[in-house]
Amino acid sequence: MKSNLFTPVTLGPLTLRNRTIRSAAFESMCPGNVPSEMLLDYHRSVAAGGVGMTTVAYAAVTQSGLSFDRQLWMRPETIPGLRRITDAVHAEGAAAGIQLGHCGNMSHKSICGCTPVGASGGFNLYSPTFVRGLRANELPDLARAYAQSVHMAREAGFDSVEIHAGHGYLISQFLSLATNHRKDEFGGSLDNRMRFMEMVMTEVMKAAGNDMAVLVKMNMRDGFRGGMEMDETMQVARRLEQLGAHALVLSGGFVSKAPMYVMRGKMPIRSMTHYMTCWWLKYGVRMVGKWMIPSVPFQEAYFLEDALKFREALKMPLVYVGGLVSRAKIDEVLNDGFEAVQLARALLNEPEFVNRMRADENARCNCTHSNYCIARMYSIEMACHQHLQEELPACLKKEIERIER
Repeated sequence: MKSNLFTPVTLGPLTLRNRTIRSAAFESMCPGNVPSEMLLDYHRSVAAGGVGMTTVAYAAVTQSGLSFDRQLWMRPETIPGLRRITDAVHAEGAAAGIQLGHCGNMSHKSICGCTPVGASGGFNLYSPTFVRGLRANELPDLARAYAQSVHMAREAGFDSVEIHAGHGYLISQFLSLATNHRKDEFGGSLDNRMRFMEMVMTEVMKAAGNDMAVLVKMNMRDGFRGGMEMDETMQVARRLEQLGAHALVLSGGFVSKAPMYVMRGKMPIRSMTHYMTCWWLKYGVRMVGKWMIPSVPFQEAYFLEDALKFREALKMPLVYVGGLVSRAKIDEVLNDGFEAVQLARALLNEPEFVNRMRADENARCNCTHSNYCIARMYSIEMACHQHLQEELPACLKKEIERIER
């Protein structure tokens, strides 16, 4: 079939020059929770590489929503730095998006400045830390924080926002029975568990107005026993369509319970712990990491089978994400009826990949799926091992080679 990869696509009020979007994969390039020159340079390089839109990742809407000390936190003082990024992206002909979210229980007091909060209280092994369940009267203000971040995103020059409602972060924690044990009107039935998402989306759509596109990243499956499955997530998708979302980004997995379901492959534990500064966490993860983070086999377009069921059931624009590394598979996905595709590791490995696909219909990126970039991301900036300035220790080289084999 004729490729439509390099044809424009419209998502709400926004038209992209082609159907590629840099996925909101966490860059870890915001020391002090503010945008850095490194963040600007990376997104400018992806825009220059031909992408339709590049998405700045995982900006927390409140301080309590921070997972990492190198994560962006939306505040008025970040607007000038973000404006420099959007100006640079626009100068290269691409659109600029920003992902907005709240990590919920996946934080620590040392990072978020308070006892971490979630849909329900308890103890989270991910951090590890005790967690406080949010009170019902706190939720309207939290929903408005998303809207305030949308206003700041507009002021900073962004063309779209992506609301993170998946991967086990706060909205996802309300949606899933595995993390929502509430007895009030925000717990129990799926209609109740969707109430916080509805509050957020009502505020976001009002703030977005007629000039900003609103995408929502959501789970098709949580990826572990007891998590959400497609009978419920399809209902979530239909509700998001009713609430006015301009497109859904179809993903899956829980970072705290099934992280490799999100990313696939094997986590290089030695590489991950090499960059950690907390000695007890470093050695704890080194000892039990392979059981805490079990591998899930990688295959190209690993979410496609599930995503096709959403494509069949929904009329709204859908964005496919997950394991795209070749022009041939991207063309196949677009010909299956998805309006656009998102790429993450492929564009970290090769920011010019979109331009190369334009020149070569057989193009395939050089990512080897060792997941070194993700292991490193938890402590310092995300980077591909193929393009490092520094020399890797021999033990990390051996680990990467073993995983690649």
